[in-house]
Amino acid sequence: MVSMRDIAEKCSVSVATVSKALNNHSDISEETRKKIRQTASDMGYYPNSAARALKTNRSYNIGVLMNDRAHSGLTHEYFSAVLEGVKVESESRGYDITFINTHNRKMTYYEHCKYRNLDGVVIACADFEEPEVQEVVNGAIPSVTIDYIFNNCTSVSSDNVKGMRELVQYVYKMGHRKIAYIHGESNSEVTKERLASFYMTLEELDVDVPDEYVKSSEYLNAVKAEKLTNELLNMTDAPTCIFYPDDLSYSGGFNAIKSRGLKVPDDISMVGYDGIKLSQILNPKLTTVEQQSRKIGMLAARELITCVENPKTALVKRVVVDGRLLEGETVKDIRQK
Repeated sequence: MVSMRDIAEKCSVSVATVSKALNNHSDISEETRKKIRQTASDMGYYPNSAARALKTNRSYNIGVLMNDRAHSGLTHEYFSAVLEGVKVESESRGYDITFINTHNRKMTYYEHCKYRNLDGVVIACADFEEPEVQEVVNGAIPSVTIDYIFNNCTSVSSDNVKGMRELVQYVYKMGHRKIAYIHGESNSEVTKERLASFYMTLEELDVDVPDEYVKSSEYLNAVKAEKLTNELLNMTDAPTCIFYPDDLSYSGGFNAIKSRGLKVPDDISMVGYDGIKLSQILNPKLTTVEQQSRKIGMLAARELITCVENPKTALVKRVVVDGRLLEGETVKDIRQK
């Protein structure tokens, strides 16, 4: 088995220099670091994880908590892309990933983290008001949240305010003034941001939003979205465009339209949110906001590992990632020519 001493002899440097190069210390030159790391790779060197843990007092293991209400987990493209980002960034920094068990548990989330000796936790999807989740956030193990803000830990999220503003402005530009919004869970931080931006942007555009145009639903619930779409369409003064909380919920709205013998966007315009790949395969292509979900996951892992490795200099921050408007084909241009 290749040791650091073998690499040191091969490169004609000290064992301490090899250790610094392999652990990305900044007090050696980039040229020396590259030479040592390449030599280690060529010689088939693998660090002893147990020895490394004893020396650094770290397990090099990151926990991921995912437990959404819809129980979609990795089957949903947004969450799977977030996790892929966490995985890629963690592995590139020498960390493994462990899912925090959420079923048939005899331990709390925090107890599971301690049991697995996790260095930190990415809370990617959960009921953030749940006492067990708050126990993790308030515990001694560093944590980073995605799409939720606590005062005592870093959060990473999409720019929901900007994304919703651009979506509303686009629909307005296409001539729509009767705009409805079926939103996700009211207690969600994401919903609060998008809903506030929805109202604020339309107010700036001098567009009135009747209370009955705004319906409370759940994320990733196409069945409920279909029901609420029918309620909106049954109104005497029905909207000309309906916003959905996510692209999957849009499919429920589309079913409601289809069952009435109507067409999108000829008879009613619709927009989603998330920008999953399926939304751009559909006919017509969905108008939506694409979130950089993989980047969100990577940044969450990066912030967490920075906190783990540099606890004395770690600052609580809010990291916001821009989305991108995909104009699609589901919003009809009803401007008077």
